[in-house]
Amino acid sequence: MVGRDAALRELREAWARVKRTGRPVPAIITGLPGTGKSTLAAVAAPTGTIMGRARLHTPAPYDWLASALTGHDLSGLDLPRDALRWLVQDPDVPRERYTPDALLRIAVAAVRAVVAGRPRALVVEDLHALDPASLNLVAELATADLPALLLVTSRPPDAAVSPLLTARTLACLSGVPGAVRHHLGALDAAQVKSVLDHVYADSTLTADLAASVWRRTGGNPYRLTELIAVEGATGPSGLAPCPAPALTAREREVLGLLAEGMSNKQIARALGIAVRTVTVHVSNLLRKTGATSRTEAALKAART
Repeated sequence: MVGRDAALRELREAWARVKRTGRPVPAIITGLPGTGKSTLAAVAAPTGTIMGRARLHTPAPYDWLASALTGHDLSGLDLPRDALRWLVQDPDVPRERYTPDALLRIAVAAVRAVVAGRPRALVVEDLHALDPASLNLVAELATADLPALLLVTSRPPDAAVSPLLTARTLACLSGVPGAVRHHLGALDAAQVKSVLDHVYADSTLTADLAASVWRRTGGNPYRLTELIAVEGATGPSGLAPCPAPALTAREREVLGLLAEGMSNKQIARALGIAVRTVTVHVSNLLRKTGATSRTEAALKAART
């Protein structure tokens, strides 16, 4: 939670407000992939949370509700059975015969029945990937008479399945009096060093190493976690960038001609050497630069 302390504190205060007032409080966490939206929501969510998420790649009506109600006993709810079965995406239920407005009212009633008047957190993971019916339901829940913390995570609307409706839903949630909204960005260099100091508490990390890790990850918490798990598994020394292997004078010449788009035969003619020798040089270049193709090696040459 480095760099997310203020957001976590405000989310916990919002939950305390729900318990105190019995009124809904929307809490919206937005950010690009890997910025820690789900992690923050998981830490902030209290015990007894009702969580639902989008069905990736193939969204269907009321995905959030179907996910959120999984595992709950719905047999005692005083709601139309066929409508409820349709809302939870029972594959054997006949095609729905209710109007969209009627289904929305039944969906809100189902959530209300499961909440049962007790303060609960309703977590909406990946709002940007939800279907239009789910988005309408989430907006409706934000103003329903429920003692609920409506905790929503989302990427920016331009990355959404329904960009305009997602933007409208986020605006609706943010416009509720007392709503909490946080946009998570990348960690700065000092915050990355704080994470590294915590992970490697028994080691002394230099500012240069921390700055190098920050540049490599862009301060993205997910990429930082992956780097620590893979390259830093045996200690902070594994996070240091490996120095590039030295190239011979001839290899630098070959690399320069690769960057100009020459074939092996053209390089051989330009340097007055055999094509087979060029092939060996190219193979060595791929190994030393870590490139997977001559095109990638040429691109690296152009950058450096």
